[in-house]
Amino acid sequence: MIRERERNGVPGLPMVALVIALALMAAWLFRTFVVGAAGGDPTPALMILVFVLIGIDILLMRGLFMVAPNEARVLQLFGDYAGTAKTPGLRWANPFYTRKKISIRVRNFESGRLKVNDADGNPIEIAAVVVWRVVETAEATFEVDDYENYVRVQTESALRNAATSYPYDAHEDAVVSLRGNTAVVADHLQKEVQGRLNKAGVEAMEARISHLAYAPEIAAAMLQRQQAGAIIAARSRIVEGAVGMVEMALQMLSHKGIVSLDEERKAAMVSNLLVVLCGEKGAQPIVNTGTIHQ
Repeated sequence: MIRERERNGVPGLPMVALVIALALMAAWLFRTFVVGAAGGDPTPALMILVFVLIGIDILLMRGLFMVAPNEARVLQLFGDYAGTAKTPGLRWANPFYTRKKISIRVRNFESGRLKVNDADGNPIEIAAVVVWRVVETAEATFEVDDYENYVRVQTESALRNAATSYPYDAHEDAVVSLRGNTAVVADHLQKEVQGRLNKAGVEAMEARISHLAYAPEIAAAMLQRQQAGAIIAARSRIVEGAVGMVEMALQMLSHKGIVSLDEERKAAMVSNLLVVLCGEKGAQPIVNTGTIHQ
């Protein structure tokens, strides 16, 4: 595995001054001793010197390159990895280096909507957003063919694997679900993506589910199932509260001695209170003008 090593070269401004100086010297020699030579041809040595200065100047210019903030240049010498320049500004390195630009800025990738089966076998649609950046430029360049495409493919693969590990919705509090435990699922997805991107020198900073829904062919049925579950849960809570209120009413009547009820009258009172408290519609009062037993 090729590991990154930093090689920033030398500052570029002194080399720019040297390039300008050599260019001026070559121009002065050409004008003074070649073009302005009077009474004869210029000597071959002067012509060779001018061409040598021009060649050196061109080589020095080839060694100049710019590095922007949060950007790197991977340097290669005849195919061999020479180092990575990360210091921003105008730099100069060996003119025979080839320089490949790689952005080390933070980037976002949003996967397409994938159709997968959750842990219960229900078809769902899911998509995710991954925040990533290159942290190892040598691995990103030489270990994978195209690191951006590698991030895309491995993110979708990790998302499929994470989606099949959890049910869409859980009917028990102890079960982790895609819809009910987004933080846990996001942490699992981030670790899953990072494990796949280590080979490419890429860091997955964050991974979040951006879209989650049942597949269209079962969406209506699952909606009815969710509504039925919500109704059952609400009814259970209403019945639990109503039983508590009835128990409290009987205890207070007995404690304060307001009225004495036998078991049959208690059963009738409990039945009437449960009907009133658990009914969907408001109860209509009936005025009893007789005794308590009529």
